[in-house]
Amino acid sequence: MGDADIIPIGTRGRPGRGSGNQRPSAAARDLVGKPRKSEEDEPAEGAELPAEGADTAAEGAEKASEGADMAAEEHSGAQPSEPAAGDPSASEPRLSVSTPEQGIPISDWINAGVSAAREVFGESWEPKLAEFLAFLRRRVNGEYEVDEFGFDAEVTERFILALLRPIANKWFRIEVRGLENIPATGGALVVSNHSGTIPVDGLMTMVSLHDHTGRALRPLGADLVFQLPIVGGLARKAGTTLACSEDAERMLRKGELVGVWPEGFKGIGKPYSERYKLQRFGRGGFVSAALRTGVPIIPLSVVGAEEIYPLVGNVPSLARLLGLPYIPITPFFPLLGPLGLVPLPSKWILEFGEPIRTDAYEGSAADDPMLVFDVTDQVRETIQQSLYKLLMDRGSVFG
Repeated sequence: MGDADIIPIGTRGRPGRGSGNQRPSAAARDLVGKPRKSEEDEPAEGAELPAEGADTAAEGAEKASEGADMAAEEHSGAQPSEPAAGDPSASEPRLSVSTPEQGIPISDWINAGVSAAREVFGESWEPKLAEFLAFLRRRVNGEYEVDEFGFDAEVTERFILALLRPIANKWFRIEVRGLENIPATGGALVVSNHSGTIPVDGLMTMVSLHDHTGRALRPLGADLVFQLPIVGGLARKAGTTLACSEDAERMLRKGELVGVWPEGFKGIGKPYSERYKLQRFGRGGFVSAALRTGVPIIPLSVVGAEEIYPLVGNVPSLARLLGLPYIPITPFFPLLGPLGLVPLPSKWILEFGEPIRTDAYEGSAADDPMLVFDVTDQVRETIQQSLYKLLMDRGSVFG
């Protein structure tokens, strides 16, 4: 241990006490102590000691050597010592610039990015990237179309439906039947049962119709949908319009495929014990709109949405306070917090029934309350009977 080198404690591998000086401080040198001299190093008895001038010359040579070492380190790119307190550059931040020899070459970063893009998007990642950049340019320059109701077809197809598609195909495994009853062109009114605590069935109907027929479904939404922040704007861009007869008739006359859920909040907010039992279909306003425009009514039966959030309770007082139709309580929400919002992966079946034609009636038939009631009841019974048949065909809830 006597001959070992003792390194003073410092920071960043430099000697000293963190001051940044290359030379150890006096306190650090005191910690080292004077090296023990062996008997061989001790001068012989009677030998003359070196002169005082020789010591001074040796110390000067040592300092000169240290100065030369520091200059060499500065010239080679080593980190310079901290500036003096009076130096105006002391307050400026210093950036550490790495040379290509010290860091990863730029070509390696580019190759890594290309490999990651090919792994995620496949071999055709370059056209997809170019298409996405072109989309961003059009959005920034305002080179896109939005119809009079706020429907943005490009955003709906590229983003909204793209997010819903994996849920429909992988999670709910939706099976679609009766697509031959959907007209290829022209206006039509799709009337469906409503369930699920949260109106997920409307979203799944949108993506299913688009993927199987290429047509965009234009849903009619309640006032609450457009009062919610963010949700209202997205609903407009996805093609949803306020559920009123005037807007419905305008879209039907333009040849749009319009969707309506006459049960409303009573349908999606009914208890799990009353699942697949249709509620009242309102006053038949959708039938009046179909009669005035002469478009066919297409009944839609949806099986599977009732089980995604089994509604076992409600908090009506809190719902009234928040201005909501109900506050749902399910076996997993709010007990599991945000995890309880994950829908159960039930098996879905969507069946479009035979169209109910309205073009045989005169325009004034929409003002006949008895006729409107009869057609409304006919649509409701058609959907109810179809639900019973589909439940028997499905078998297991999660099959």
